[in-house]
Amino acid sequence: MRLHRNLCLAVVEGIFHIFNENQYADKVVYQMLKRDKRWGSADRKFIAETTYDIVRWQRLYSSIAEVNMPFTRENIWRLLAVWLVLKGHRLPDWPQFEGTPNRRIKGKFDEYSKQRAIIQSIPDWMDQMGESELGVKVWDKELEAQNQKAKVILRTNTLKTNRNDLQLKLESEGIESIALKSHPYALELVERANVFQTEAFKLGWFEVQDASSQLVADYLEVAPGMRVIDACAGAGGKTLHLASNMENKGQLLALDLYKSKLNQLKTRAKRNGAHNIETRIIDSTKVIKKLKESADRLLIDAPCSGIGVLKRNPDAKWKLTPEFVENIKNTQFEILSNYTKMLKPGGLMVYATCSVLPSENQNQIQRFLKTEIGQEFELLKEQSLFAHKCGYDGFYMAQLKRKKPAES
Repeated sequence: MRLHRNLCLAVVEGIFHIFNENQYADKVVYQMLKRDKRWGSADRKFIAETTYDIVRWQRLYSSIAEVNMPFTRENIWRLLAVWLVLKGHRLPDWPQFEGTPNRRIKGKFDEYSKQRAIIQSIPDWMDQMGESELGVKVWDKELEAQNQKAKVILRTNTLKTNRNDLQLKLESEGIESIALKSHPYALELVERANVFQTEAFKLGWFEVQDASSQLVADYLEVAPGMRVIDACAGAGGKTLHLASNMENKGQLLALDLYKSKLNQLKTRAKRNGAHNIETRIIDSTKVIKKLKESADRLLIDAPCSGIGVLKRNPDAKWKLTPEFVENIKNTQFEILSNYTKMLKPGGLMVYATCSVLPSENQNQIQRFLKTEIGQEFELLKEQSLFAHKCGYDGFYMAQLKRKKPAES
């Protein structure tokens, strides 16, 4: 592969913004790819994949290159040199690569291969937390899986089409996909592609949503005509799936703290043809109180550490802190203690996270069940999904029933 200086410069600038200015990797890459219309698909692929690779393996590459944050641009060129050498590329005769110690890079890689936190490129505190909660064997496998590139998975919007027709439509636009047997709405792309430019997307035939995430809506067992509340809706990926399962019949309330996210949901809902969604901002405790015992179904897709989706958001490894994880656990418990009051007696709720840590998942449910409000609930089933077992994102789901007075 021949390297082009302008593409490498784009990568260096992108890494600088991500680590020195704390910007999100996906937004940085998106902006970079818009910079030069002359770049072809191979150029864009190089920029995106190289940037994400350096973000994903930042600790390993930094250790080998002997550089520390905050990175100078010279430091980032050294990280890029490490990436190129380890990938087997021949370094061009550029001043930025002068004096690169190829043999030493490979030797230091071998040296660090026995230090899990470095070779898997995660902070020490996260490594210790994962081992403590999951054990060495499971954590080893999960870390390795979380460092793989995330697959692109689409969810068929059944309000407008079916999976077979979507697959044929994408194929007509040059995008090949595979139908996943264990996920009834899911298509996995054979090769990465900009699906947002397709006619199928503009028609609202699909949303990009990981296979594990697609299981959550079915876990809630909604039906047309119900009153359903998505209490932590965000931009509405799962809300839209619930609307499809409800066949646009009934009422679907999407709640969130942030108006900007709900505005995104409104845009997506219009494209999806989802007409039974109503959005409400949680701007005070009154919003929750007014909805007391009003929902047939309740989804709590709780804020979490995101440790189950590191393959999708590799920069999160460097933005997370132990303090944040502890604080988010408190938030999860508060949400469980308060939001569950919106569910009718006899109704079902699902608590879900994109974390693999028991302290955010089953431990939270057991803690909740011991509270005064929690004693009105019964755990019916739960499922932990690990990336190293399913091949997709790490997730947790618990289905609970609020008992009727005679059952308590």
